Amino acid sequence: MDMPTPDASIIARKSTIVERLQSVLPHDAVIHDERETRAYECDGLAAYKCPPLCAVLPSSTQEVAAVMKVCHEMGVPVVPRGSGTSLAGGAMPTADAVILGVARLNDVLETSYEDRIIRVQSGRTNLSVTGAVETDGFFYAPDPSSQLACAIAGNIAMNSGGAHCLKYGVTTNNLLGVTLVQMDGTIVEIGGGHLDAGGLDLLGVICGSEGQLGVVTEATLRILHKPEGARPILMGFDSAEAAGTCVSDIIKAGVLPVAIEYMDRMCIEVCEAHAGAGYPLCEALLIIEVEGSPAEIDEQLAVIKDIAAKQNPNTMREAANAEEAGRIWLGRKSAFGAMGQINDYMCLDGTVPVNELPNVLRRIGELSKEHGLDVGNVFHAGDGNMHPLILYNANTPGDLERCEALGEEILKLCVEYGGCLTGEHGVGIEKRDLMLYQYDPADLEAQMAVKDVFDPAWLLNPSKVFPLATSAARRDGKQAA
Repeated sequence: MDMPTPDASIIARKSTIVERLQSVLPHDAVIHDERETRAYECDGLAAYKCPPLCAVLPSSTQEVAAVMKVCHEMGVPVVPRGSGTSLAGGAMPTADAVILGVARLNDVLETSYEDRIIRVQSGRTNLSVTGAVETDGFFYAPDPSSQLACAIAGNIAMNSGGAHCLKYGVTTNNLLGVTLVQMDGTIVEIGGGHLDAGGLDLLGVICGSEGQLGVVTEATLRILHKPEGARPILMGFDSAEAAGTCVSDIIKAGVLPVAIEYMDRMCIEVCEAHAGAGYPLCEALLIIEVEGSPAEIDEQLAVIKDIAAKQNPNTMREAANAEEAGRIWLGRKSAFGAMGQINDYMCLDGTVPVNELPNVLRRIGELSKEHGLDVGNVFHAGDGNMHPLILYNANTPGDLERCEALGEEILKLCVEYGGCLTGEHGVGIEKRDLMLYQYDPADLEAQMAVKDVFDPAWLLNPSKVFPLATSAARRDGKQAA
């Protein structure tokens, strides 16, 4: 994958830049030793690495603003970073960029159960938001697989979802307001503790913008009452097509489970060896969870079991208690870590219409054989958000390139079947040169015109989202002007 040429003049001014940053931050908040900056050289897409010029760890919105002002005045690119769990290279730096980490921005600022909101600093982890309110019977709905570690800032940047997004929506459906620091240090409040803000939908522009428009330092989030109860059911099928058809039929029937998760045979075997959750060794497995009162749960599961029966499942196991429910989810929650124990992998993030799942799964299997690389499938089936895991060996020459080629074909396949390049991981560097496959030049021009308004010099999160040659030309033109 081609990487941009760093600005040598910025690198030559490193000591001056560090001094300016140390003048607005505590010295321990500016990391500039080359050995220490290597901790920030990549994110979850570890196949690509580049140490930054330096990294800063501000502790308040005002400190973030001071950093941004310095970098703006000196023409230094800034790469915002949450917890570094991005799987698309969204937080990967360039050699001439300052990493701005939000890990020290982790406080709860306000909680209102009456208004069902919580306001937090954006470095707070996803799971700890629920942790702050669960003893009072509330929770925060979006639940990415990395929720133990991922930061709210990154969730907002990528519009993250999770297993339960089928019922509760993704981040944008649970975000009410943000405090945003623009590239020149201006602090802007967008939205707030109410349903909809007047005027332009700027919150909708910010959520999913991948750090291209500003740095989110605070977020007002929607919290919900915990449901009365929840119960998962596990189903095993003899083919991917049967499982895919079952998912499609459930959605068409108007039943709305809180989650429908899919795992193929490879993932089942690996997760069983890792977690011992007691999964059946079948070709495809579904975990379907519903919520409500006991009577509501029974009614929903009865409909789902009738629909599934038409596809002749070889296993149907309904959780009888909390312990059994935990075991049903254990393997799925362990999937990405388990797969990482057997090989390097690249996790994709294409989406497809639910009714096309059987066709897309079949074609992915064919492409896997054509490229000679195994692909494991584990994903949010209810909304068609696929996460094919392409296995490769980083130490084998040419394997990464074969992996990239297969990934490109799978993502194009998603678009061909009426889906899109990303559901929740973002574009980052992974998919930037595929953007022209989904959007025509006029579409991309409209998106880049929005960035022009928020970041006129194109200093924020450089070389991401847009095709590399296109963004480089835009940046160079802006800076020349």
